[in-house]
Amino acid sequence: MDSNLKEDKPIFQQIAEKVESSILDGSIQEGDRVPSTNEFAKYYQINPATAAKGINQLVDQEILYKKRGIGMFVAEGARTIIMNKRKNDFYQDYIVPLKNEAAKLGISVEDLSKLIEKGDK
Repeated sequence: MDSNLKEDKPIFQQIAEKVESSILDGSIQEGDRVPSTNEFAKYYQINPATAAKGINQLVDQEILYKKRGIGMFVAEGARTIIMNKRKNDFYQDYIVPLKNEAAKLGISVEDLSKLIEKGDK
């Protein structure tokens, strides 16, 4: 995992996103144990409560689950949950503003689609 944290986003959210990214890229598999909140805290030099907030966010989303006395583990189907969440975020963060700006400029959805396809060539 990358040890750099940015200042533009809450640290707990960055911790959650780093775990998600590790699941997406396959470096952490479903069923694998993830680092403890204390391990995250030591690695990133942050308060364990901050790390716990990020990890608990993933538990709430059913991406991780807790085995009492053993640690946190990646849930079955976690990769699919993350993919669906990130696709929705992508749509909200990029596609909706793109379509809104295109509408202001009088660019039809069809023309917008052509512009996107043109960028791939």
